[in-house]
Amino acid sequence: MAIVVAAAGMCAAGAMNSAEIARLHGVAAAHERSLDETRREAQREVNALAARLSELQAQANRLNALGDRLARGAGMEDGEFDFDRTVGVGGPEPAQDMPAGKLLGGLEALEGDLTHSGQQLSVLEALLLDRKLQRDALPSRSPVGRSFVTSSYGYRADPFGRGGQFHKGIDFDARTGDPVMTVADGVVSYSGVRRGYGNVVEVDHGNGYVTRYAHNSRNVVKVGDLVRIGDEIAKAGSTGRSTGAHVHFEVWENGQVQNPRKFLGAMGVSRQ
Repeated sequence: MAIVVAAAGMCAAGAMNSAEIARLHGVAAAHERSLDETRREAQREVNALAARLSELQAQANRLNALGDRLARGAGMEDGEFDFDRTVGVGGPEPAQDMPAGKLLGGLEALEGDLTHSGQQLSVLEALLLDRKLQRDALPSRSPVGRSFVTSSYGYRADPFGRGGQFHKGIDFDARTGDPVMTVADGVVSYSGVRRGYGNVVEVDHGNGYVTRYAHNSRNVVKVGDLVRIGDEIAKAGSTGRSTGAHVHFEVWENGQVQNPRKFLGAMGVSRQ
């Protein structure tokens, strides 16, 4: 009987141990599933952060490219704004683990800063473009290359020996057939013959400015043509009241003839 009772007790104890072991296995499996879910959730957050970081990096690259283009367009010296150089930062405080929520908040704040900076750079780009368009529409270069001034603006002796006269423009030395170039962007408002001037091209640059190119051997543009600074509009010559091949150049502002020197500065150079 004692043996039977002992055997029964051992069986019961074994059954209890098996149940406990099974329960512990179940708890371990649940913990493992929980850990797997936690890992997957953490990976999803990491992937989301990686995607956000990629977007911010692309935005930062775009801003760097825009900033670099604006710096070059503004004529800033090389290295004055180096958008590829890492900026120096630092601080004495020790580093601590950053909670994920604070990191996400920092990324959102950075995205807002980049967006604001992008808007400001876009406005600056538009202003610089408008300034360039205005500058290109202002007479600011010589109408003929590799030349020099042969007669200035103002009163002078008549080149045909008939007293004095008021010279309304500047004469540039040229050879027959040399390209005559527009000194600014604009639209051809006249292309034909004027008394005394011979073959003439006039370009309207807007804002009240008109330039005149005279004594051409041939005009190569017609009324209504859009021309850019430096475009050829005629061939130099000696038509009209002229003693020889040259380019006669005038600047008119709001219907009043002006001294081209105040727009062109010291642009005369020796012929090469």
